Amino acid sequence: KQVAELKSFDRSKLDQASALSYDLLVQSMEQEIKDNKWRLYNYPVNQMFGRHSDVVSLLINQHRIDNIEDAKNYIARLNAVPALFDQLIANIEARTAANIIPPKFVFPHVIRDGKNIIKGAPFDDGEPSALLADFTKKLTALSKKEHKKENKIEGSHLTDSNKVMLIDAATLALSNSVKPAYQKLVAHLIELETKATTDDGIWKWKDGDNFYNVALKRTTTTDLSSDQIHDIGLKEVERIHNEMRVIKDEVNFDGDLNAFMQFMREDDQFYHPNTDAGKAKYLSEATTLINDMRLKLDEMFITQPKAELDVKAVEALRERSAGKAFYERPSEDGTRPSLYYANLFDMKAMPTYQMEALAYHEGIPGHHMQLAIQQELKDIPKFRKFGGYTAYIEGWGLYSEYLPKEFGAYQDPYSDFGRLAMELWRACRLVVDTGIHSKKWTREKGIAFYSDNTPNAVSDVVKMVERHIVMPSQATAYKIGMLKILELR
Repeated sequence: KQVAELKSFDRSKLDQASALSYDLLVQSMEQEIKDNKWRLYNYPVNQMFGRHSDVVSLLINQHRIDNIEDAKNYIARLNAVPALFDQLIANIEARTAANIIPPKFVFPHVIRDGKNIIKGAPFDDGEPSALLADFTKKLTALSKKEHKKENKIEGSHLTDSNKVMLIDAATLALSNSVKPAYQKLVAHLIELETKATTDDGIWKWKDGDNFYNVALKRTTTTDLSSDQIHDIGLKEVERIHNEMRVIKDEVNFDGDLNAFMQFMREDDQFYHPNTDAGKAKYLSEATTLINDMRLKLDEMFITQPKAELDVKAVEALRERSAGKAFYERPSEDGTRPSLYYANLFDMKAMPTYQMEALAYHEGIPGHHMQLAIQQELKDIPKFRKFGGYTAYIEGWGLYSEYLPKEFGAYQDPYSDFGRLAMELWRACRLVVDTGIHSKKWTREKGIAFYSDNTPNAVSDVVKMVERHIVMPSQATAYKIGMLKILELR
């Protein structure tokens, strides 16, 4: 009905910007209609993301408490978890009926993460759980803020007594709503694990090959076949290896490229210690890199985002399964800053020689210069402010690792090697994603390809291959998008 209504308008009467919005909306609606038959072709709970972790991430990172009403809404969300998880289980059961079950390796991750969320007080006798600690911290901050003000802020005034009442209500919601909901979900996942297999590619699904072709088309916005994407990846791997050999010779390393990669993977000079002090140092240095690049923005860009950008470590409750790094957009009004998340669970997976490229990709001039600005644009519809195309989003991120080199970054040859290592990583993604989902590669074959061709840590490699498996086609966006941006330039 909506498409028919749109098509009843006279497009020729629209100005250029409105015509573009019109075309994009028609296209997205028509694709949604066409793709409806694939609506079950995904894993709503997996080690990368899912409702089990989204709930906690939203409450901790996005739900602010600026007044009592916000606190009550936080508690209401806690009490709504059982209904949400009943719907989630129904969605999982619909996929199980269609024989769409995550591979076996997924289950230990998601079961562990689910159990971690209900550890600590009030779930057991330990330290306060992540959610109770978050609620208490935000309420305490509000209390301090109100004590400094003579006038009451919006909403009821927070007194010591109603602060206690709110914490008691949150504690009750965690015990009576959140805990049983997570226990029920974990029990369902434990049962479903018995039906899982070690087949990893989505070729195992009914019409999986056809779905994968559609997924590649949607992710890359091209008509490239899986074979073409695979071949592009192999050629890019070879080109980047040759550029790495130049750096190897520049630093007078005695040995071949594989030996140099092993040196970069194992030498302690390239890693901060796996301690609180080492992790704090990483975050501090990443922040400095972003701040230094911020000073060069006037040379690169006319338009710059108003929203701030903070650097943060991935929370302990999800760091074992979460990705290496990612960006979280600011609030629509810009009052909540963007976040660049670095996963510091395994410091051997976060070499200092890759720190520069990673900060540029996730922060500035990468996703922050793209997605924060997108949200701040005026006079465009919300679907364009908050939607997006993966090939553009991640193509820009990867291009943003390269762009700073033209403005004097990567003076240290090891950092420039790190930039190439990150680009190599994305080239390998083209090979392995298509290998697993189109050529029936096993998880182990994917791991071997990364290990043989990149300097990255084994833990990094395993996480990446497992990401390919649960997010078919997504990882092809980076290199295909970057190549198009370079071609357009």
